[in-house]
Amino acid sequence: MKLLLIEDNERLSALLQQGLSEVGFTVDVLTTVSDADEMLKISRYDAVVLDLNLPDGDGHEVLREMRSRGDSTPVLVLTARGTLKDRVSGLDAGADDYAVKPFALEELIARLNALLRRPGNLLGVALKLGNLTFDTTARQVFVDEKPCYLSARELAVLEALMRRSSRVVPKKILEGNLYGLADDVGSNAIEVYVHRLRKRLAELGATVQIHTLRGVGYMISQSETEQAD
Repeated sequence: MKLLLIEDNERLSALLQQGLSEVGFTVDVLTTVSDADEMLKISRYDAVVLDLNLPDGDGHEVLREMRSRGDSTPVLVLTARGTLKDRVSGLDAGADDYAVKPFALEELIARLNALLRRPGNLLGVALKLGNLTFDTTARQVFVDEKPCYLSARELAVLEALMRRSSRVVPKKILEGNLYGLADDVGSNAIEVYVHRLRKRLAELGATVQIHTLRGVGYMISQSETEQAD
């Protein structure tokens, strides 16, 4: 899952980026209204975490601009302004939820997960295909209900594929899910992670297959023998 964090406090943004990355999010960080407006026009995110006090304006401007062009991406507002008037103003501008500073990282993660589980959004509590289950909250994979270890990158690839099971996922989308703006992406990085994931799932006895559509992308589906049964 890919997040855009708009926060100009360097220490706070670094802590949030690290904490959110550790639970499986890919996080891009921006610090201004103008940069956020431009990025949201050209990139797709699963959620936005938005501070209101930005150096070149108010975060409400970002919200209003998003909603005016029909962008329904969930937005969680970070603010030190916790009065009823402030919350109502933010909700009217298009915010989906609030976290009032100071807040615990665990609460922020829980609020994001709750937003992404809402109808129409992407996050399900558990993704299932064949004998493979992905608990998206705990970031844990099970084969025949037995827990198994996958690296963070492998988990990100698997999640992107399982959310679109039996549909082709373009390589560019996988790269977007795995890497942030500051990351250097190798030309064959996705191929390497897909190869490792395919091998690992086969070793674990998962009844799924990852197909490569050369020049297009990848697709996960239930094994043909399982479908026949």
